[in-house]
Amino acid sequence: MRSLASLALALFVALAPRPALAAPDEAVLAAAKAQDGPYRETLKGLVDVDTGTGDVAGLSKVEAVLKARLEAAGLAVSTRAAPAFGGNTLVGTRSGTGTRKIMLLVHYDTVFGTGDAAKRPYTERDGRAYGPGVADAKGGVAMILHVLAALEALRFDGYGALTVMFNPDEERGSRGSRDAIAEIARDQDVVLSFEPSFAEAGIDAVTVATKGINYASLTVKGRASHAGGAPEAGRNAVVELAHQILQLQDLGDSAKGTSLHWTVIHGGTKPNIIPEDARAEGDMRYFVPDEYDRVLTQARRIIGAHRVPDTQVTFDLAKGRPPLPRNPATKALGERARAIYAELGTPLALAEIGGGTDAGYAFQPDSPAKPAILESLGIVGGHYHSADEFAVLASITPRLYLATRLVMEVSR
Repeated sequence: MRSLASLALALFVALAPRPALAAPDEAVLAAAKAQDGPYRETLKGLVDVDTGTGDVAGLSKVEAVLKARLEAAGLAVSTRAAPAFGGNTLVGTRSGTGTRKIMLLVHYDTVFGTGDAAKRPYTERDGRAYGPGVADAKGGVAMILHVLAALEALRFDGYGALTVMFNPDEERGSRGSRDAIAEIARDQDVVLSFEPSFAEAGIDAVTVATKGINYASLTVKGRASHAGGAPEAGRNAVVELAHQILQLQDLGDSAKGTSLHWTVIHGGTKPNIIPEDARAEGDMRYFVPDEYDRVLTQARRIIGAHRVPDTQVTFDLAKGRPPLPRNPATKALGERARAIYAELGTPLALAEIGGGTDAGYAFQPDSPAKPAILESLGIVGGHYHSADEFAVLASITPRLYLATRLVMEVSR
């Protein structure tokens, strides 16, 4: 998976007429404002510990903090190992007085290396917070913790069950936690995911659809020979690879949001040897789940037409993170979020983005109406995965208000 840090914003769903302005819920707004300072303290504590994927020492330290915070908020906490890279997935659950099941989801690993937190500790300047993973997604971790605190201050427990999930391996595809995400999400009515939003877009947004990611590979086996003395005896794998790439370049479908781009090429050994082997790797993005089968089937038919005879060509498409497809339940949840944000006098865009998140694992293809899933409820930020990643401090209160009100609204 490429996290939101490395994704291009594909498009915004056209904004419907802004909902009729309602006054903000003053009690919720006061509770959100009261969490601003504590939120910053929590964020600093998280950012100042290295939690790059696989950094077991740092992940374990933050895991212990998160477990204690969830238990203090009245959640029963269990752990599930995420063995691919080390660390544990935390699952906390609290029962309420209602019937609706709501899940809050985000990861606590980052892309940064050991020692980065000491080099670039949490700092605030010019209305922004900086530090490794400050927005992606430690800002989302802190958001969940302080939504819980706001709900507690409001004495709200109108949900049937509130589940919080923190996983330690999202930046490497959630290979150890994806099954648990799918399993737990299957039983939910609503899943709220707290990846960051997009300061660069110029307008606050939540995400209602994400593309999935697949990894294409194209291999050619030819025959080596002396490039000067007997080129005709060879079968040039690089030439055949180039031919196949040109044949396959139109597999995308812009109307469906499907793309396939060849990004890495290997071939040949020495200038005077006709290359025997060549390989290309590619990146496929897609909104529509059936596009995986279409692209794989068409590609394997197309590669049957060779330019260089007596070469063997193979095309494979490895599944990565699945898409969160466009679906009515999620769109309706997004519209509810827009109405809540409008209470603060602020427009909210419903975004569709070009890369996958853990929301894709939460989506249930056999039951697309449940759960409704909303992504990008974390803090507003930018420059993700870079040394100058930042979070916008002025977005703390509005985002806490939005998420808290959403939990309360969807509990009804």
